[in-house]
Amino acid sequence: MKSAVETLNPTRVKLTVEVPFEELKPSLDAAYATIGNQIQVPGFRKGKVPSRIIDQRVGRGAVLQEAVNEALPQFYGQAVEENHVRPIGQPEVDVTEVPAEEGQELKFTVEVDVRPEVTLPEDFSTITVEVDEAKASPEDVEERLVSLQERFGTLKGVERPVQTGDFVSIDLDARIGEEQIDSVTGVSYEVGSANMLDGLDEALVGMSAQETKRFTAPLAGGDHEGEEADVTVTVQSVKERELPALDDDFAQLASEFDTLRELREDVTKQAERAKRFEQGVQARDKVLEHLLETVDIPVPDSVVEAEVHAHLEGENRLEDDEHRAEVDESTRKALRAQFLLDAIAEKTEVKVEQPELIEYLVMSAQQYGMDANQFAQAIDQQGQVPAMVAEVARRKALAAVLEQARVVDTQGTEIDLNDVTATDIASELVGGAEDEHAGHDHD
Repeated sequence: MKSAVETLNPTRVKLTVEVPFEELKPSLDAAYATIGNQIQVPGFRKGKVPSRIIDQRVGRGAVLQEAVNEALPQFYGQAVEENHVRPIGQPEVDVTEVPAEEGQELKFTVEVDVRPEVTLPEDFSTITVEVDEAKASPEDVEERLVSLQERFGTLKGVERPVQTGDFVSIDLDARIGEEQIDSVTGVSYEVGSANMLDGLDEALVGMSAQETKRFTAPLAGGDHEGEEADVTVTVQSVKERELPALDDDFAQLASEFDTLRELREDVTKQAERAKRFEQGVQARDKVLEHLLETVDIPVPDSVVEAEVHAHLEGENRLEDDEHRAEVDESTRKALRAQFLLDAIAEKTEVKVEQPELIEYLVMSAQQYGMDANQFAQAIDQQGQVPAMVAEVARRKALAAVLEQARVVDTQGTEIDLNDVTATDIASELVGGAEDEHAGHDHD
């Protein structure tokens, strides 16, 4: 077999393949055997029909088609390997010559999108990014203390209009026209949490127990997601959260410390650690943005179009041009980030060890609320393990760059991210850019 590759553009190539008759012959023999087992010819046992009789009955063209269809993936794979092509997306195959007679060749061409060549900086230590100071303000400390108080707070019924922060028991009824879409009773809800329906918080503030109000809101899920519905809300009861006093007794109740002073000191350290972690996340995002801005990473248009179409089709928003533009932009960024990090993983010779993969699987299972073993089995059955390995490799690649890059805060102080390990910081890969299209791995 002979093959050659022609670069059509930075993300697409054309393979030309010529297969001698003798290399196609095993597939031709297999095609005769397959068809011979499918037809019945008087005077011949099934599977023992001579080739010339099969040619007369179904035509040699049909046999050749069967042989070529069976052989193409193998010869395409050989051509890809011989020419060191790294395809992504679906290949477009054009069979240009079929061997009508013995001695003639099978010839075909394949156009396919490929991973772009990414030219990386020689030295990642030349990258400098600026982050905020890791300073915990008194407000940060108070916020953490209040959050701790709330965990030990109690709910007390009140006879007054609803305020933000109250806990209410409500009945909800949502309708589109005359059709009831959803109805629930006795639901507990924290006013101001904004995690149920748009406009619900605004409607509730100022209402009293046993009062009913109507408003319109887009539905948040189900078959009618996004559609405007008429919503009726009735408040059954109103409760406010009473917080325990901030004193030594509370410190003993909520922590291992005996005094409020000790608890406050510990909470201050926690707030400072969180700020350092935020510094690391900021550095990660800025390093990635710097690379995406300075490194040329072409993206195959057809791969983007296919992903955007699948995304919009899943949301039933194929006609929404404004949303299409947003999804197109985020998809391109996610793909560029993926290609970039894959190139870094190759350059830095990242290796993914089994414990690292297991840790990632466990973390992913928790995010989906699944048992880790069941999640691992599902991933294996779907053939997604290589994609998981690639994801871990990308995280390690980003961590490797972070370890080399220079990070300074707004005061010019050089920051050492070793306290908050680069791998931990890199764990939220691409700062959300890939999360929008998670699951689309391109090999």
